[in-house]
Amino acid sequence: MTASGIYVYGIVRRSHPLPVGAVGVGEPPATVRLLPADDLAVVVSAAYPGLRARRRDLMAHQGLLMTLAEAGPVLPMRFGMVAPDEATVLAGVAARHGEHVAVLERLDSRVEMNIKITPVQDNLAALIREDPVVRRIREETRRRPGYEANVRLGEAVAAGLRRRAAVAAAGLPAEFAGIGDDMRPGPDVEGCVLNVSFLVPRREEGRFRNVAERFAADHRDRLDLRVTGPLPCYSFVAPEPVPARA
Repeated sequence: MTASGIYVYGIVRRSHPLPVGAVGVGEPPATVRLLPADDLAVVVSAAYPGLRARRRDLMAHQGLLMTLAEAGPVLPMRFGMVAPDEATVLAGVAARHGEHVAVLERLDSRVEMNIKITPVQDNLAALIREDPVVRRIREETRRRPGYEANVRLGEAVAAGLRRRAAVAAAGLPAEFAGIGDDMRPGPDVEGCVLNVSFLVPRREEGRFRNVAERFAADHRDRLDLRVTGPLPCYSFVAPEPVPARA
């Protein structure tokens, strides 16, 4: 099959080792190589027509970045970034060379840890006690039951649970003072009251998880908390570092 461009995984220092036998996306998986760019290198492979966001390829992309990060900092590209040729890749890296070097320095020995918080859905009694709006609508529904009243009550309960969870979640960033080097809000996620990523030194990953678990336990009546990571540090780099198409 004829390649249709250069698939770009990320940028590393030129001295960064490439895992033996490293392969990336595609079927069969494409051989990964380093494209030297002065004192940097771009992690690339051939790109083939028909690339889609299949689980296998998503996992191959992220798995390669995580393996690379174990040996040093990586400036990651998101899945599916393809440049037309090597010259385009090298020109893009050269245009922002100083920025890339600074970012790699900042990411050295660090990982991204993501936290998503959703409301607890089964604590109606506590919500009724604490939320006068929900309590009033519940009483109105009891006096005048019906479909519309039940819908209004359901909406009020959902909103109330979100408010309780959001108030509790607002205290989470302060818990990680002295652990995370930086914090970035993530995109809105349906059902979440908080989606946030932290830049965490590798040596602090265990401590980060312990603090997250304690926070979740302290607020178990209001929120569910999920930790994902370590991840490539997507949230802590500038927009895509080389000209490419998704």
